Amino acid sequence: MRINKYLAEQGVASRRHVDEMIMAKRIKINGVIATLGIDVQEGDVITLDDQPIAVNEKDAEYYIMNKPKGVVCTVSDDRGRKTIMDFLPETSGRIFPVGRLDYATEGLLILTNDGDLAFRLTHPKTEIPKTYMAKIEGTLTEKDLNPIRSGVEIDGVLTKKCKAHIVETNKSYTKVHITITEGRNRQVRRMFEAIGKNVEFLKRVSIGQLKLSGLDRGQVRKLTQEEIAYLKGL
Repeated sequence: MRINKYLAEQGVASRRHVDEMIMAKRIKINGVIATLGIDVQEGDVITLDDQPIAVNEKDAEYYIMNKPKGVVCTVSDDRGRKTIMDFLPETSGRIFPVGRLDYATEGLLILTNDGDLAFRLTHPKTEIPKTYMAKIEGTLTEKDLNPIRSGVEIDGVLTKKCKAHIVETNKSYTKVHITITEGRNRQVRRMFEAIGKNVEFLKRVSIGQLKLSGLDRGQVRKLTQEEIAYLKGL
């Protein structure tokens, strides 16, 4: 059976979304990058972003985590660093992070084996707002944030318009809440670098209406049915 039809029938994603994931080289069959129109057979191992795809809704798992600083968003690390998998309960299945937070950034992270949800939450067209608390070295004014709000150049491309406002300031640092709808590598840090400012501390505090409140650093819990329904509706 064609892979897009198979995964669509299993409820993983629509045929169109499966094709998009294949074109992005995110799907493998038995360790080999899938191609459009390829057939799958019984016993084939299908992965999304190198993680097994849950093909039955009853097998899907959804977690929220407060990722600590100094932890990598990978299943394993060849340098022996702690990974997010070290914080998951032993009873959890083979799940993977939705998106990434860099090694020095902490905060809200979603983990699941629901390939369709992961695809939709990370697709650029979705433009889901993600809010961060950034502690900036030195003082900042609201006027200083205008270039960031309007868009700054990173690797020759302007960032999209975003929201940013100061929540605390003194002579040594300024705390800013910034909400972006993109997911470029180290984006928030690089946006401030573009205006000559250094981010001392960065924490993601929300994805859409899903908030981090109530979770200590390193703590993980399952998402509620209401939270899952909300994310699937984005």
